[in-house]
Amino acid sequence: MKSRDFSGLLDEKEYDFLHANEHLGRYVMFLGLSGSYSYGTENENSDIDIRGVALNRKSDLIGLTGFEQYVDDRTDTTVYGFNKMITLLLNCNPNTLELLGLQPEHYLYLNDYGRELIANTGLFLSKRAIQSFGGYADAQLRRLQNALARDSYPQREKEQHIFQSVQHAMYDFRKRYEKFENGAIHIYPDKAVNPQFETELFVDTTLTHYPLRDYKNIWNEMHNIVRDYDKIGKRNRKKDDNHLNKHAMHLVRLFMMAIDILEKGRVITYRRREQELLLSIRRGEYQKADGTFRDEFYEIISSYEKRLDMAAAGTTLPDEPDMEQVQDYVMSVNERVVRDEIW
Repeated sequence: MKSRDFSGLLDEKEYDFLHANEHLGRYVMFLGLSGSYSYGTENENSDIDIRGVALNRKSDLIGLTGFEQYVDDRTDTTVYGFNKMITLLLNCNPNTLELLGLQPEHYLYLNDYGRELIANTGLFLSKRAIQSFGGYADAQLRRLQNALARDSYPQREKEQHIFQSVQHAMYDFRKRYEKFENGAIHIYPDKAVNPQFETELFVDTTLTHYPLRDYKNIWNEMHNIVRDYDKIGKRNRKKDDNHLNKHAMHLVRLFMMAIDILEKGRVITYRRREQELLLSIRRGEYQKADGTFRDEFYEIISSYEKRLDMAAAGTTLPDEPDMEQVQDYVMSVNERVVRDEIW
C-alpha cells in the first residue's frame, strides 16, 4: 500500500479549531498520527486519528482555569494538557506513551517543547510498563474470548463466560459502590429453569439499608453484561469479525511494544519488522471459518507471553520513575509558561 501524504492535513478547514481554541494554538507542543497509521497496520478502511499535547496556560498553573484535554469528535482529535500527559506517562499508559515513539513523518506538528518532551521519554519508562501494557493486552484477550463465547461456544460455556464477566464486575463494584458483605449478593451457575438452557445463572440477594442508586447501578451493569452476551445471531458477522481481528492484532502489538520498552528502553510505535505478521492477523488469516482462531494464533500469543516474562525478569528499568527528575523537568517547562517565555 502506497504511503499517504499527511503534510497538508492540518491546513484543512475542519482543523481550524487547533488555532481557534484558547487552550491550543501557540500552546500546542506536538500533534501526531495515532492508531493504525502510526503502527503501520492501516488498511483502506482506516480512519485518521490525531493525538497531541498542549502546554497548560499561565492561568491554569497559577490562576483559576484548568485544562486536561480537548476532544474534537468530528476529526477524532485529542489534545492532552501537559500536566495530565505527564501523569499518564508516569503510569506507562500505552495510548499516550506510544505518542513519544512515532516515526518523524508521523508528527504533523512539532515544536521545541514537543521535542524536549520526546527527548525525555526515558524519564517515564519503568517496570510499571509490565502491568500497564500487560493489562491492556489482557483486556484485548478478554474481548476476543468474550466475543467468541457469544458466537461459537455451546450454551453452557457461554453461561460460564457470563459468570466470569459478572465476577470481574463484582470485584469492581466493591471499589466503586457502597460495600456489601460477601454472600449478600451471591451469583452462581446451576441447572437451568429456562427449558431452552442447560445451565443458567442464579442470584441470592440479602441487602439491608443499601443505597438505592448504587443498587440500581449494580444491576444495570449486570444487565448490560447479560444483554451483550444474548446478542447471539444478531450481529453483522463480517463487520464484527473485522473488529475481532483488529483486537487480535492489537493484542500482539501490545506485547511487541512492551518487550521493546523492557529490553531496549525504547518506545517503538511503528512496527516495520513485524508489519506483515500484524497485517495478516488483521486480515483474518488466523481465523477459522466458524469465527474462532487457529491454534497457530494462540501459539503466537504464548510465545510473546513468554518473551514478555523474560523481558520483565531481565529488564534494567527502575521499579518506579525518578520523581525528582520528572518534577525538575515539569517545573522547568511550567516555569517558562508562567514567565511568558513561550512564543
